[in-house]
Amino acid sequence: MNESRTNESPRTGYRREPHDLSADVVAGRPNGRSTPTVVIVHGAWVDGTSWREVIALLHVEGLRVIAVQNPLSALGDDVDAVARVIERQPGPIVLVGHGYGGTVITQVGDHSTVAALVYIAACAPDIGESTTDVEALGPSSPVISRFEVDAGGFLYLPLAAVREFLAHDLTAAEVRVLAAAQPPIRAGALLDRVTKAAWRTKPSWYAVTDEDRIISPGLQRELAARIGAHVLSLHAGHLPFLSKPKETAEVILAAVRFVRGR
Repeated sequence: MNESRTNESPRTGYRREPHDLSADVVAGRPNGRSTPTVVIVHGAWVDGTSWREVIALLHVEGLRVIAVQNPLSALGDDVDAVARVIERQPGPIVLVGHGYGGTVITQVGDHSTVAALVYIAACAPDIGESTTDVEALGPSSPVISRFEVDAGGFLYLPLAAVREFLAHDLTAAEVRVLAAAQPPIRAGALLDRVTKAAWRTKPSWYAVTDEDRIISPGLQRELAARIGAHVLSLHAGHLPFLSKPKETAEVILAAVRFVRGR
């Protein structure tokens, strides 16, 4: 797992200034004096239970973890689901988003108790951008042509597409379970635009999945540069929390250590 730090996007030139932890103390925001709660926001075609191995590893470290079961019906619905969880937590929060979940944490992450953001192979839109807008910045994935749409406008992946694109580095049994249990995402949610960009004011981490077939690794690196994130590379496909749970947990723990002030 390789780490780097970047602050400027090669495409936009937008520069995000490095976050100063001392500024949190002055402003009365959460700092390293208390242990944060980790809140995980899943993306499309997987749910919170897919994070079970990462959650167990974080529990070993003494952390409280909540995996939100966001409905994937609209950005506003998903933001509301995460906000309800955030408001129930007593202290600082490390907010984690995967895939489309990155769009959700970008919108809801400006909450006063959110101390850090962690993007795992995730979209990181700027104000006025949707998930689809972000994906258009990079090469289009062939998975788009494989979507199956139901009468309610929800997108599913057939078993063959799960095997080829979403979970190509998992076992055949795991692929079948994912295909059977997948929560679909409504197409409209991918078109909803954010009105806030929490990464502009919150310290961020980004795990780039080098073997991803859903969001290209090149686009992931560009997004990480745009938001000024601490960047770590994982040799994994789009679901590193299943294929590389230890490495995925380490990305989250890096943010936790920062919040703790280590």
